[in-house]
Amino acid sequence: MAKPYPFEIRNLKPDEAEKMKAFSGTTWTQELVWLVANNLDYDTAKSILLMQRFPFLEFSTMFHSEMIQYYLEQSKGDEKKQKEIKMMTTHILDQLAMAPSPRFIKTHLPLSMLSPNILNTKVARDPRDVIVSFYLISRSMTFVGWTGDFKSFWDLLINDLLHWMPFFEHLKEAWEKRHHPNLLFMFFEELKKDLPAMINRVSDFMGKKYSDEEVATLCEHLHVNNFKKNPSLNIEIFKELGLTKPDLEFIRRGKAGGWRDYFDEEMIARTDKWMEENLRDTDLRFPSAE
Repeated sequence: MAKPYPFEIRNLKPDEAEKMKAFSGTTWTQELVWLVANNLDYDTAKSILLMQRFPFLEFSTMFHSEMIQYYLEQSKGDEKKQKEIKMMTTHILDQLAMAPSPRFIKTHLPLSMLSPNILNTKVARDPRDVIVSFYLISRSMTFVGWTGDFKSFWDLLINDLLHWMPFFEHLKEAWEKRHHPNLLFMFFEELKKDLPAMINRVSDFMGKKYSDEEVATLCEHLHVNNFKKNPSLNIEIFKELGLTKPDLEFIRRGKAGGWRDYFDEEMIARTDKWMEENLRDTDLRFPSAE
């Protein structure tokens, strides 16, 4: 009998320096965290794909068995592609259990589904920007298969009808634990506003210390223009395997407040009400909304 997936995740044995990353500004934060923890080893970071350095815990659950078969049929005769598809669509729990310390793991799961002993870097973002980002990635990933318009996607999300929802319960759970010594809670907007200060904050959390020059070099590495040109960060392999549409721009503008280009007046009003209702019982506030 198969074990319940959440139970396996919760009981995945943590090591002392486990790094779990969740929710928004994901790729940016993953690269920042990995480099800070690994003594700014840019050579290794550039030579190994981020998705291999920082595997996505629940990624395989996004693939329906029929979609897996479709991708395998499309790549028939190409042994390398077949191997990569099987690797991506097989859950990684056994692999993680045997991985050397420290382990770096990306997840969008709530803290209640993870080991309480884990060292966690949590990034929150303005919900309106999250909706836009989630929509664009869902539209571009062929295994997600979203074909509707933005407004339909938005309506499903604010009604908690998409995976990884409910959005606010997920965030409030982490916010309540923000002072725990094993948790670093950050906002995407803080990273955008003062990246050097946030790099120092992440460094302190991980017991690292870097000079002003080293921080400046890391800021340059993390600049969106350099991100777009970095092959270890862009998921070109997804395009090669047919997992994404050819026009996918995985690294976008890195902009806070870009939601204004997508919301009409009705959506703004309903989203404001949705946020107000869900923030009523908490002091959690998003920097961009202040």
